[in-house]
Amino acid sequence: MENTCRIPRRWLWLGLLVVASVVPSVESKRARQQRCPMSCTCTKDNALCESAVSIPRSFPPDQFLKNSDQPISMEAISLWHCVGVKMTLLGFRSAALLGLVSLIFLSSILAYNNLETLPKDLFKGLEALTKVDLRGNHFLCDCKLKWLVEWIYGTNATVDQIYCKGPASQLEKKINDLSPQSFDCITTEFAPYQSLKFESISVEAFSFRNDQYVVFAQPFIGKCGFLEWDHVEMNFRNFDDIDSTSTVICKPLVIDNQLFIIVAQLFGGSHIYKRDTSANKFIKLQGIDVLKIRKPNDVETFRIDGESFFVIADSSKAGSTTIYKWNGNGFYSHQSLHPWYRDTDVEYLEISSKPHLILSSSSQRPVIYQWNKAVKHFDRRTDIPEMEDVYAVKHFQVKSDLYICLTRFIGDSKVMRWDGALFRELQTMPSRGSMVFQPFTVGSWQYAILGSDYSFTQVYRWDAKKGEFVRFQELNIQAPRAFSPVSIDNRQFLLASSFKGKTQIYEHLVIDLSN
Repeated sequence: MENTCRIPRRWLWLGLLVVASVVPSVESKRARQQRCPMSCTCTKDNALCESAVSIPRSFPPDQFLKNSDQPISMEAISLWHCVGVKMTLLGFRSAALLGLVSLIFLSSILAYNNLETLPKDLFKGLEALTKVDLRGNHFLCDCKLKWLVEWIYGTNATVDQIYCKGPASQLEKKINDLSPQSFDCITTEFAPYQSLKFESISVEAFSFRNDQYVVFAQPFIGKCGFLEWDHVEMNFRNFDDIDSTSTVICKPLVIDNQLFIIVAQLFGGSHIYKRDTSANKFIKLQGIDVLKIRKPNDVETFRIDGESFFVIADSSKAGSTTIYKWNGNGFYSHQSLHPWYRDTDVEYLEISSKPHLILSSSSQRPVIYQWNKAVKHFDRRTDIPEMEDVYAVKHFQVKSDLYICLTRFIGDSKVMRWDGALFRELQTMPSRGSMVFQPFTVGSWQYAILGSDYSFTQVYRWDAKKGEFVRFQELNIQAPRAFSPVSIDNRQFLLASSFKGKTQIYEHLVIDLSN
């Protein structure tokens, strides 16, 4: 009786065509003495076997596949690989064809089986393949099949024409004609990373002496709370505090390697602190004029022609939004803007390479000021028409185009684009109870996040093809007030202040859908 390695009959219907390549080995002499099996057609170097019920043990430790015309399902496919007297079952999902390096033809195991997809890298390492038959299948040409397009693009094997059954953008397209670049398989997600057990009303990320920090304004306990990144535990930990009263903003400003913190308070006046690196603590540097700044609501820092400024938006009836300038020893009042208008937000930006400020107010439409270089003051330029009740304005750029996000507590929030003369409406975002509409970038992605006191926070991502934001993700944050991205140890995070709940930190994850 011929010395063979038996295949259980329940697997005999597997649709496989194989060429077993005879390679030199210690048993090559014995292999040449074996007769060609009755079910095979043999040449000097190869044996083509169809409907074989056994594998001759004299075959070298290489490939042996049988041929049948009956269809199979993805779940049922398994492969018996005979190596000497040892038989191993390889699952089709993990590495069904692994090690079959001399396989030349792959025929009806895959053809006419109503397959919609194939396991990734199924043909990896099969460099000898000259023919793969995938006809009779209609594949779902999504990211899970991108690997097949890449393989067809780079292989020398012949692959008969096959077609996509979906998605709609790929319907009835020839897979052989697709390019790997036609698949958009990279997406992102903001995943919960760390929850901080305190409420906050503002958050700022900043760098100082090559270290990264964040600071939260915590009005209920009265302090600016600083956190630093723990490179061992991989989370944010307490670093220092500045005690204050009814704190609304803690704004960092670095000038000539010195760290200043502008602490804006509703009561007791606002103050500026400086970091004493020798004593490793914050010390009070100066107070801010209480006659001008009575009810601060926002602070913005900026530089013009190498000089450092900050501006405080005052929301009281008797106060005045005021710009302060650094003179080398302290900050002094440089210009008062917009008295009596109860400003809620101030945004610094450049329009056509010229410095501008946009002031939002509860009593009128947002006003645009332009820097007058001759007198080193801001002059009123124009306002943004038909945009009453705007709480805040924040800007962003996509390539060379300038945009602004306008937040409204009641009514729709807006995205507007600068057309060279004025801002024109681009997009409307339904909003209710929104106090923040914050654009920001993470890597190459542009986002805008619209908070709400009454519903989920909406994250939008910029769609370059559409030229607008598309809804991307929902976050459950109670009464969000501010957001700030930060990059640490090649990881990206989004910090979210919450006025009525825990302050949250999310990690920005990049996901390859083709894996």
